[in-house]
Amino acid sequence: MNYWLFKSEPSVFSFEALKAKGKAGTQWDGVRNYAARNNMKAMQIGDLGFFYHSNEGLNIVGIAEVCALAHPDSTTDDPRWECVDIRAVKDVPNPPTLEQVKANPKLAEMALVRLGRLSVQPVTPAEWKEVCRMGGLTPTP
Repeated sequence: MNYWLFKSEPSVFSFEALKAKGKAGTQWDGVRNYAARNNMKAMQIGDLGFFYHSNEGLNIVGIAEVCALAHPDSTTDDPRWECVDIRAVKDVPNPPTLEQVKANPKLAEMALVRLGRLSVQPVTPAEWKEVCRMGGLTPTP
């Protein structure tokens, strides 16, 4: 299993909105960055990702699961852009803030700290475990 982080402005698409989509989830569309697209192309069904509220909130609020492999993004006719589908799994009880993540030496190399603008990022197993601990969750696999 691989781990990821999905960033979204809550006023555009929040974790609450993802939860409202139910088990079917929704496509993570509109990404127009090659690195983020390549991250989605590497995802497998069942991979987990943190859901991060950017610009407003600046915290990791939930966990999402990849429920469909990379496919053409329906918001464009340009075949270069693909997306995955994700669904909500659970809320993070104590959402870690960006400030807390940056202050944690165990997370100094995390993409969220180093690559702040990247909308879909990889998360290492050690980072996953540490952020789960910070958020009051028992890490999954």
